[in-house]
Amino acid sequence: MAQFFSKSANNIARISMIVGVLLAGTAFYAYTQIARSSYLTGRYIEKQQPVQFSHKHHVGDDGIDCRYCHQTVETTASAGMPSTQTCMNCHSQLWADAPYLEPVRASFRDNKPIEWERVHDLPEYAYFNHSIHVAKGVGCSTCHGQIDNMAAVFQENTLQMEWCLSCHREPEKFIRPKSEIYNMQWQDGDLDTTERKDLKEKYKIRSREMMTSCSTCHR
Repeated sequence: MAQFFSKSANNIARISMIVGVLLAGTAFYAYTQIARSSYLTGRYIEKQQPVQFSHKHHVGDDGIDCRYCHQTVETTASAGMPSTQTCMNCHSQLWADAPYLEPVRASFRDNKPIEWERVHDLPEYAYFNHSIHVAKGVGCSTCHGQIDNMAAVFQENTLQMEWCLSCHREPEKFIRPKSEIYNMQWQDGDLDTTERKDLKEKYKIRSREMMTSCSTCHR
C-alpha cells in the first residue's frame, strides 16, 4: 500500500507547530503592549477643560498647597474638587475681569459648579481611598507625577491593576515621611532601605498578603 503522507510531511508538521507557537507568542506580546498603551489607558493624554487651569502656575510658580483646593484628600476617599468660591478667593481680586476666567465668574454668579473633565478615572469595580494612602505615607507625585510642572493635567501612570500591585507588594519602596507627602521634589532615593522599612513599621502598613488580597481593592 502506498504511503499516504510523503516523507516531507513530518518536517512540515514540525515547522507548522513552531510557527504556531511563535505566532501565539507574538500575538500575546502585542496584546500586552496594546493593553498598556496610552490609546487604551489614557496615559499622557491632556483633556480639554472648561477652564484651562494650570497646576504649573498655581502649584509650581505660586506655591499653592494641594490641600487648598483638594480639601478632603486627608479625610475621605475622594480628594475633592475645589468649589468656585475657592477660585474666587483669589480671582475676585486677581485677574478679576479677565475674559479667560468668565466661566469661573459665571459659575459663581449662577451657583452652578464647573463641570470638569475627569483625568484619573478608575473603573467602578475598583475601590480607592485617598485618605488611607496619604495616612500611610504615599505622596501626591507617586501617583500623579510632577503635577507642579503640568500646564494641563494628564494621567502619569497606567492605573492598571499591575501598577497598583507593584506598590502593594512592596509599599516600603514608595512611601515617604508624612511631612513630605505634598513635596513635589521628593525622590524615592531620598531614603535608604532601612529608613523605608522603619516607616513601613511606623505607619503600620499591613502584610503583603493582606495588601494584595482581592477584597482590598474589589469590594
